[in-house]
Amino acid sequence: MIIYTARHGQTEWNALHKVCGRTDVDLTPEGYKQAEALAENVSGCRIHMIYSSPLRRAAETSRIISERMGIPYFTDNRLMEQDYGIYEGVDRKNEDFLRNKKNFAFRYPSGESMMQTAVRVYGLLDEIREKEAGKNVLLVSHGGVCRVIRSYFVDMTNEEYFNYTQKNGALEVYEYR
Repeated sequence: MIIYTARHGQTEWNALHKVCGRTDVDLTPEGYKQAEALAENVSGCRIHMIYSSPLRRAAETSRIISERMGIPYFTDNRLMEQDYGIYEGVDRKNEDFLRNKKNFAFRYPSGESMMQTAVRVYGLLDEIREKEAGKNVLLVSHGGVCRVIRSYFVDMTNEEYFNYTQKNGALEVYEYR
């Protein structure tokens, strides 16, 4: 069983280097190009289904891939981006945001911790492993969720985890063993 992970195409907030968790922003024209390129990139893969975050930027990326490949996509709230609380919309290099990002058990004020995000994403991955055994699945989500998914399959130090970024429209491949 292969799990493919993709990060949605670019949004205006991505282009402006703003923290974007649960804020529901649309793809930019560049984001649509990235989604189309991603659809082309995965068209040769034997993907049986797509699970997507319900946020517009991921759902629209999933729709484009789904239509290109002729396979269904389903939304699942567990693939929503981490809730960054009061840091939604601030610059990604904001010192307070970065300090809090290094503290995995710290709940962002009015948001959630990385550990809370990991619990829901790991639960979904465990469920997919059981429910979709033998099928190849594409997960379309967000930067923070892609980081959590990577940590499920690959051992990472805290520093590696903190610095890992999956680019907009990029694809990663993992295999259950």
